[in-house]
Amino acid sequence: MRKISADFIFTISSEPVKNGLIIIDDDGVIVDVKSSSEFENNQSDIEFYDGVICPGFINTHCHLELSHMRSSLSEKTGITNFVKEIISKRNNFSEQQIQQAIVDAESEMIKNGIVAVGDISNNSTTFQQKAKGNLLYHTFVEIFNMDPSKAEETFENGKKLINELQHFSTFNCQLSGSITPHAPYTMSKKLLQLINDDAVNNKSILSIHNQESLGESELFISNSGVMYETFKAMGINTAFMLKTGLNSLQSTLPFLTNSTNILLVHNTFTSLEDIQFAEKKSKIQNPKSKLFYCTCPNANLYIENKLPNYSYFINENVSVTIGTDSLASNWSLSILDELKTISKHYPQIQLKTLLRWATKNGADFLGFEKLGTIEKGKKPGLNLLTNLTGSKIVENTNVIKLV
Repeated sequence: MRKISADFIFTISSEPVKNGLIIIDDDGVIVDVKSSSEFENNQSDIEFYDGVICPGFINTHCHLELSHMRSSLSEKTGITNFVKEIISKRNNFSEQQIQQAIVDAESEMIKNGIVAVGDISNNSTTFQQKAKGNLLYHTFVEIFNMDPSKAEETFENGKKLINELQHFSTFNCQLSGSITPHAPYTMSKKLLQLINDDAVNNKSILSIHNQESLGESELFISNSGVMYETFKAMGINTAFMLKTGLNSLQSTLPFLTNSTNILLVHNTFTSLEDIQFAEKKSKIQNPKSKLFYCTCPNANLYIENKLPNYSYFINENVSVTIGTDSLASNWSLSILDELKTISKHYPQIQLKTLLRWATKNGADFLGFEKLGTIEKGKKPGLNLLTNLTGSKIVENTNVIKLV
């Protein structure tokens, strides 16, 4: 049993508690949360910390399998050049290098206070590490193919990878996963339908990269732009490239009517009108389905050198989550580093909002009910944030994993 107190406790489920007390058992389960008036704060068995305590962080978008590509790719070259570099360099590493990088990346996330991850997998290289149960994972088996005639084959390959993931599950570590689309510009309508039907049947969650560049919307609107020209140069059949007259989000979302949660990832070029369209469309198509918007600010800067307009998400009161993307497109795997970037560029966003994005919203999306808030009966992990300036996350703010 431990008794832990700090200047402020951000439970996320309620208002911050000044000089509050958290009691946890030996397994890290919250026994009670008390206000300062409910206990004597001079008790010798209380651990008191200067700073803010919050739940463990949730990383809703990562590519753990790309960890070996740290510092291998050029910065600020745009998504098309980034993808080309990934393809050309991804396999220039030994299996030992790949596996060690996965181990090291997971250790980095744990050290940085991350307790759960929504991880993209195109292969099985991360499954063995995930089965160790060091972190809680949901694996998104990502598939893509623009050729409608290959939709069934591509989908079946995804199912095989899901089955392989399940083989790594143990009594102590059940690995959850779902088949998910890569991005609007790499899918056929037929493949999207197969994925959506599977998600509805299995009540599984979906993730899709969304509006990470201007090029993807130009492709859908007019079959033009840098992404269109890059695909042509790569020998991809232009007949597979849909021309809808609408941007990529509005062209794709109508095909995703999943019965649970859908995560739109990056949203770098998402407009206010796009968010309003997405929220309205989602409610009409399936009131049981909820949209979440994942932001990976440091990856957005690494690839496109641009951030989303966070005011849109706040004004529309949508559910935002935080992701790190991969070490191929980021300098670290740290949710705090992502919050620092948002806070630097949007200092008006309150600390309690940033922490909700980093904790509860991610847990809600992934369906990890024991995580995300500091409440009796939950096991969320506890992070201590130090060196804040007032109630602001700044460059020298640190995170210490307490539980």
